Amino acid sequence: MKLPTFLKRLLASLIIGGQALNYIFRGKISRNDLIDQLMDSGPGSLIIILITGIAAGTVFNIQVASQLTSMGVSSEIGGLLAVGMAREMAPLLTATLMTGKVATAYAAQLGTMKVTEQIDAITMLKTEPVQYLVVPRLLSMVIMSPIQCLLFLSIALWSGQIWSTVFYRVPPIIFWTSVRSGNVSLSNSDLTSMIIKSVVFGLLIAIISCGWGLTTKGGPKEVGTSTTGAVVMTLVTVSLMDVLLTQILFG
Repeated sequence: MKLPTFLKRLLASLIIGGQALNYIFRGKISRNDLIDQLMDSGPGSLIIILITGIAAGTVFNIQVASQLTSMGVSSEIGGLLAVGMAREMAPLLTATLMTGKVATAYAAQLGTMKVTEQIDAITMLKTEPVQYLVVPRLLSMVIMSPIQCLLFLSIALWSGQIWSTVFYRVPPIIFWTSVRSGNVSLSNSDLTSMIIKSVVFGLLIAIISCGWGLTTKGGPKEVGTSTTGAVVMTLVTVSLMDVLLTQILFG
């Protein structure tokens, strides 16, 4: 039975990811290339993270804070926002944003290099393409994903606190006390689970986008198709992995 093309590319991507991890564990990392990729996946995504974090905190107030206030439990707004963001919304939304910003760039860059035979040229120069192209991209995503996720959580909490105070007159000290020590409050285990999710999601984003780029075949037209396929597969894989990790961490 012949495997579907997307499964073949997924398996190829996993193999490429395994090779990249092997190079990382052996310390074969180009610092200059890593710094360049960190700048692309970090500061390059900052504005998107800030805007979406503010929006997430505001939407929470519209959807949840009004109900809690009407029930007379406005003192729990901060804790519920913090726990909901840390356990689910922050890592998942950050991964989605990074997929749209970074994964598309990786797939398009490597796909273009593949169809224009630049990958073949790199190989002829006795340089391993996975080590040269994939390792810095994968490592940068593993490093930047939890940092971006923590930034997203911080921005969402500050946004939630400001709008809770403006719209529902919840004193800031009540909001932050709820975050730290309310009936539903943010714990170290919540932060740990958020970091674990963000690291795994970042790893998946890098592996799939780079794998799809390096397995691109055909002409320039296929680069766009490959980039779209990488984004779709990344989002599907991240969503399924989110379900699995949630069951493991909180089940």
